[in-house]
Amino acid sequence: MLLFNNDLLPETKLSLPNRGWAYGDGFFETLVFSHGRLRYGADHLARMQQAAAALYLTLPPTLASVAMLEATLGQLVVANSLPAARLRLQLWRSGGGRYSPLTDRADWLATAEGFEPEETPVLRADFARETHTLFSPLSFCKGPQAWLYVRAAHERQQRGLDEIILCDAAGHVAEAGAAAVFWVKQDVLFTPALESGCVAGVRRTQLLRSARSQGVECREGLYQKEELLGADAVFTANVAAIRPVQRIEKVGFASDRHPMMQLWRAAPTR
Repeated sequence: MLLFNNDLLPETKLSLPNRGWAYGDGFFETLVFSHGRLRYGADHLARMQQAAAALYLTLPPTLASVAMLEATLGQLVVANSLPAARLRLQLWRSGGGRYSPLTDRADWLATAEGFEPEETPVLRADFARETHTLFSPLSFCKGPQAWLYVRAAHERQQRGLDEIILCDAAGHVAEAGAAAVFWVKQDVLFTPALESGCVAGVRRTQLLRSARSQGVECREGLYQKEELLGADAVFTANVAAIRPVQRIEKVGFASDRHPMMQLWRAAPTR
């Protein structure tokens, strides 16, 4: 028997052992499926492969190519009769063991909900006071450091902000609470380097690729807050949306009217 939320249940009611619950031994992806296609499928797969390698996991065959990933997750979208879906794909190591794993096989779970892009401007943002990013061999992927973003979201709610911006321990700008952060200064596109501890966002990768292909100078580096606050325009970007930022601390931006905003929103989603 097991005690789950103060209810005694037969062990068969829960799939145990589960190393995702026990050790956080896994990662997740957030994906968007629309118009019968998986957005940024190749970039999602590349990050999944990198995360699996970092955790010494083997991706299941049903998720191991762009075609299989799209076909597999497409079944879930159809089964839920969703015209567009936000998907969460959770992977964790199979089997038991303690810290020493017994296998490199992965179990997985996918869930789906309706998707509507939210590209409204961020009216009020500020820098986090209670939490900073931590660079690690796994900080590029989603899941292993999820507690950090939960803390940041709690602070954002408590302070009544529309968005919160995280820095690393040295004060370098890293990312927004659930998105990459970009800014433009004199027609140069800036974004924090992965060494800041930010997630290697799929939309971040796509925007940098798209901007460079159109001749826009892009710089990734370690930047202090003052460099962000001195920008001409600021944006956040994740797989769901690109959002112009109108204010950080007491500094205002006309980000929604910046020419690059239209350039990025028109970028392909494949």
